[in-house]
Formats: sequence, structure tokens, C-alpha cells
Amino acid sequence: MTIANPPRGPAIDSDHELWTRAAAGDRHAFGELFERHIEAVWNHAYRLTASWSQAEDLTSGTFLVAWRRRAEVVLVRDSALPWLYSVAGNLAREQYRSTARFLRALRRLPPDHAEADHAEAVASRVDDDRRMRQVLAAVRALPPAEREAVELCLLGELPTADAAEVLGVVEASVRSRLSRARARLRTVLKDQTDE
Repeated sequence: MTIANPPRGPAIDSDHELWTRAAAGDRHAFGELFERHIEAVWNHAYRLTASWSQAEDLTSGTFLVAWRRRAEVVLVRDSALPWLYSVAGNLAREQYRSTARFLRALRRLPPDHAEADHAEAVASRVDDDRRMRQVLAAVRALPPAEREAVELCLLGELPTADAAEVLGVVEASVRSRLSRARARLRTVLKDQTDE
């Protein structure tokens, strides 16, 4: 005896369906989105920071922003990932600027009031990926339009069409920005290697 329609596993909801339910307050739907994308968002955050602990903080912050703004988000090609990557990138830039301000303020303190930060020593031993930090510094120095394209496409591994939609430009513009950014990065990183 042949069964006409064999039973299938449970249907997997699309990001759009889950986001719509989450926007209406369905915490379970948001939890499914979280489970579906947490690893990709953490990996993206790590590529932006070269730090495990900062990547964890950025990932948490990204999903907190997602929950708070869930009713106003427009997904790109029915995927939450491009928007989540964009939020993680924005949070990383804010964190970088905040850290830079803090370090400038710390340098202005008289030497006898400054104490060594044990956390920095531990972090530098754990996170010794010097090359990744050089690359990230070079990316941060890019003009904003090129930096955003690099963060989304090269670090976040988004297709150029999705990045174009997130950035509100045509796909050719994203490709052009990536081409210019790659040339700048090759030059900067080669110079650093030669030193």
C-alpha cells in the first residue's frame, strides 16, 4: 500500500512570518528568530571587534534593539539577518567611539591616579589576534560608505543585493564601494606588513 502524501516534519516559518508575529508581541516567535540567527550575528560581531567578550555584548545588544524596534523593522528579502548585521555594525561603531573617548579621558588623568586595568591584560592575552585588529583598524579608517559596504558584504558575508537594499543604494554602487575599499585595504595592510 502506497501513501499518497507522506507525512512531513513541521513547517519552518520564514523570518517574515516570525517577525510579524514577534511585532505583535509573540515572544516565542522572537525566540525562534533569536535561535535561528544568534550564531551568525555573534560571528559577525566577532569579525567587527576581534574580541569574544565584545562580540557577546554586541550580540546581546543587537537582539535587545531588535526586540525594542520589532514593530518598525522592514526585512530585506524576508530575512532578518541583513538588518541584524546593520544593527551590530552600528553598535560596534558606537562602542568603538565610546572606548576611544574613555581612553582619551584616561590619558588626561595624572599618572598617580591611573591604575592598571587587569581586564585589559587578560583580554590582550586571550585575544592575541593582532592581524584581525589591524584589519579592523584599517576598515574603521575607510570612508563611511566604503566601511558600511565592507562590514555588510565582506565581514558579514551578505550578498551585494541585500547590502544595497539595507544601505538604500543600487547594487552597482555597493560593488563600486567594495572595489575601492579592497584597493585601500590592500595598500594599508601591505604597508603595515612591510614595516
